[in-house]
Amino acid sequence: MLHSPLLLQLVVILGTSRVLALLLRWLGQPPVIGEMIAGIVLGPIVFGALAPHLHAEIFPKSSLGALDGLSQIGLVLFMFIVGAELRMPHGARRQIATAGIVGVCSVLLPMVLGVAIAPALHPRFAPPGVGFWTFALFMAASMAITAFPIMARILKERALTHTPIGRLALTSAAIADVFAWIMLAVVVALIASHGGWSRLALTLGGLLALAVFAFAAVRPLFARILARHAADGRPHGMTLAALLITALAFAAATQALQVHAVFGAFLFGACLPRDDRLLQTLIERIEHLAVQVLMPVFFALAGLNTTPGVFAGAGGGALLLVLAAAVIGKVIGGAAGARIGGASWRTALAVGSLMNARALMELIVMKVGLDAGVIGREVFTMLMVMAIATTFMTTPMLSLFTRRNAAALPDTPTAGVGTG
Repeated sequence: MLHSPLLLQLVVILGTSRVLALLLRWLGQPPVIGEMIAGIVLGPIVFGALAPHLHAEIFPKSSLGALDGLSQIGLVLFMFIVGAELRMPHGARRQIATAGIVGVCSVLLPMVLGVAIAPALHPRFAPPGVGFWTFALFMAASMAITAFPIMARILKERALTHTPIGRLALTSAAIADVFAWIMLAVVVALIASHGGWSRLALTLGGLLALAVFAFAAVRPLFARILARHAADGRPHGMTLAALLITALAFAAATQALQVHAVFGAFLFGACLPRDDRLLQTLIERIEHLAVQVLMPVFFALAGLNTTPGVFAGAGGGALLLVLAAAVIGKVIGGAAGARIGGASWRTALAVGSLMNARALMELIVMKVGLDAGVIGREVFTMLMVMAIATTFMTTPMLSLFTRRNAAALPDTPTAGVGTG
């Protein structure tokens, strides 16, 4: 057995991720799909089945602690950038009412379907000691997530960001993600409290206090620091270090509250002043490292937690049930919200297709659930397959509903969605 396989593990993980990302990009898919599939390939479903001895040699269980530490840092840095990136797009005020309806519908319907499929999943797949409603509420939250970052990148690559469809989808996703992450935080707090109402109140109170502190004290403090030391939006040296240290401190704070560290990192990013120049600098200096180096480690660890048994027998039927609830909930929920807001069916279905993309954000939700003990490896595998499938569907479905020039679609809504 290799004495210290970390460097070899990184070579294998990063090499596999890059090759599959390039392959999927050639097929018109965002690179993150290839990186997510790399996690499946490196896990027991593919690599472990084809070469079990070599797989055990490269990825012995005793060596995974170092990889887990790297993935945790990657998650915190990535969620910090996601929080900083989450903002209403230009022109959003003219469509905020429609976007609000889309956001609510694309969260509520998936949550309802998540609860609806829970009775079929809980008896067989819930870990021992996990109550029905805890499991059901987590399934509801896992169905409700939309990948705002990957949606933004898909729209940018297809030159749809500043079209009515792009603006409506981005604004709706921002609203939906706020609802979904709050819901997930409540579910995780409920899990951590083990049903004790006083402990739940303490956890939720701590989260609320941290949010108030972030926006009332930390935001104005960093506004002054950045105005003085990074007026051009490019923090250097101590200022960049202060941003990273505070992001880690917020992550540690939510972890101390027995809520996952990603919530703290996301909260700090969200409370920063909205400055596109600052965001671009953070992407260049932090996100590229997190996404290109550290997040593939997270995907690989996710793949190592999958199990091939989920594709056989009742597991296969449960997987189809999860996929159906996820796709119907997001596509129909998003499309229904857009139709209520005045959009045509073509525009509404395009928006619903975009809301269906889950990508990395779903994997983060899965990791939160697995770490909290509310789901086991079977449901984790189902959700990972669902995340890949729903994100893979987004680009071809968007092409189907925007095959005419999206910027000049005559069937854009007469109310709510702006045309400029």
